[in-house]
Amino acid sequence: MSKRHLFPSLEGLVPKALRGIIAYNPRLSLDETNRVVFDSESPRSTVSIISGGGSGHEPAWSGYVGSNMLAAAVAGDVFASPSTKQILAGIEAVPSDKGTLLVITNYTGDCLHFGLAAEKTKAKGHPCKMLICGDDVSIGKVNGSLVGRRGLAAQIGVLKILGAAGAQGASLDELYDLGVAVTGQIVSIAATLDHCHVPGRTEHGALNDDEVEIGTGPHNEPGYKKLTPAPTPQGLVQQILKYCLDQDDPVRSYVKFNPGDETVLLVSNFGGMSNLELGGLVDEILQQLLADWSIEPSRVYSGCLETSLNAPAFSVSVINLTAIAAKSIYSVEQIKAFLDLRTDTAWEAVAGFQAYPRRRARAEQLVQPPTEVRRPVDNARDLKIEPALLEKMLRTACEAVNAAEPDLTRWDTIMGDGDCGLTLQTGATALLDAIDSSQITAQGSVVEVLTELEDIVEGKMGGTLGGILGIFFVSLRTAVEENSGLAKTEGPIAVWAKALPIAIKHLAQYTPAKVGDRTVMDTLIPFGRAIEEGQDFENSVAAAVKGSEATKTLRPKLGRATYVGVGADSSKELPPDPGAWGAMVAIQGLLTGSI
Repeated sequence: MSKRHLFPSLEGLVPKALRGIIAYNPRLSLDETNRVVFDSESPRSTVSIISGGGSGHEPAWSGYVGSNMLAAAVAGDVFASPSTKQILAGIEAVPSDKGTLLVITNYTGDCLHFGLAAEKTKAKGHPCKMLICGDDVSIGKVNGSLVGRRGLAAQIGVLKILGAAGAQGASLDELYDLGVAVTGQIVSIAATLDHCHVPGRTEHGALNDDEVEIGTGPHNEPGYKKLTPAPTPQGLVQQILKYCLDQDDPVRSYVKFNPGDETVLLVSNFGGMSNLELGGLVDEILQQLLADWSIEPSRVYSGCLETSLNAPAFSVSVINLTAIAAKSIYSVEQIKAFLDLRTDTAWEAVAGFQAYPRRRARAEQLVQPPTEVRRPVDNARDLKIEPALLEKMLRTACEAVNAAEPDLTRWDTIMGDGDCGLTLQTGATALLDAIDSSQITAQGSVVEVLTELEDIVEGKMGGTLGGILGIFFVSLRTAVEENSGLAKTEGPIAVWAKALPIAIKHLAQYTPAKVGDRTVMDTLIPFGRAIEEGQDFENSVAAAVKGSEATKTLRPKLGRATYVGVGADSSKELPPDPGAWGAMVAIQGLLTGSI
């Protein structure tokens, strides 16, 4: 993992971060000396719920201060508990006539300092209780028999439920009892691809590229188990859910799930996962929950609930709402309402709007588009080529594009966004599949092939190049149909001599690119021009090759590449334009396949 950070050390970073965090809500105040973020309008008529812990877990816990959630949060140093003095300052910042509930995760420093603060508060005659949340199943009942389960991100779900119940008037005892019921019905486990890096520290744990750690903690603690080689995402999720949900596991079966129980799923990004991958992870979890465990959660929350700086890791938590209701004075519907109650905190970033007007089943959410009716080929307006020759040309072109993908991707990474090679490979692979499965070359129909290419580009090839090729193939198909009669009197080359310039001219209505602008048009325009001038296929392909080679000396004028600095030396040769080169490779492959 990279050791680079915007802030090279932790010096002054925690208070600076807290000053930034409170900026999103003008009701929040910061006692910078004690690192206490508190709601300046927290009502005395409700129980003051306070949480906190080491910094580095943001938005936990300062990000959850606000209406219907926390009255205050206390921040320690990175991965270190706040002191008793800090916690007492937090308690004093949000006085309540109904008492104070301290809600913490199960770590020794937090338990000691928050516990001492609770005792000192009670000694002053102020009602105060402390709830310790532990939900991690990785440690197990034997190894964790003395210390109990470690706290992971599911504590944020506990805070949400308690905050809403407190806002609606629950007493200190009622909140404490509800918290005990909730935290006792949670199973969680975390997995990491690597450990986080703390700004300013030179030493930190690391995993090899072929390792995944399961049962990791949020403070760079080693996990329960290293998996080598790293499992697939599907395999990793399978192991995670088995640790959490296997009722026959005598070591980790903390919560019983019965058929029909209502549940909540929380997936917390530890800070270093992309939202794209997190979305894929959530989908995989939901699929396996339903298929393997007959669980379809009533609520799903995913995002940065409680992080570990920049760790490429996540935790998965399942909460049994039905079991909570059985052990508390609240019904399942009331508990869901607590989860749904809006706040003005970081919770809203993961909450969505899951109560409208009912929770739809995933099967209802995942819709299939209507079947498209493929435009039929009019034999009277078609251009025919000997089927075996057509298939050979197309296969050779597709295979050449696939072989060029690494170079195209590398060049596009230097000069653009890196998607060109994979975009072309996607199209080439799809065309090969269509040749094998749909027999699109069986009749030797050029229009059938162009129709298939049109469908492939529209359905599977995004980005600028996909848009350009889509317009090109649609226009080319129409032009071939309109000029197909020339094949009988002047030969197939006459059809292309008419159709290619028409398609390129039509494409020019949608892009200002021309020869010399370092785009795919540096290949297409010379190729079409040579065909129009009556040159044979081989010389026309040579013109395309020459055009694509010329892009090595051209400065980009269009597209994302224009934003890339190419240095002061304008004479220095660049990589070829990936789009132009990819088109040339395909055209050259058609020629090779025709021989």
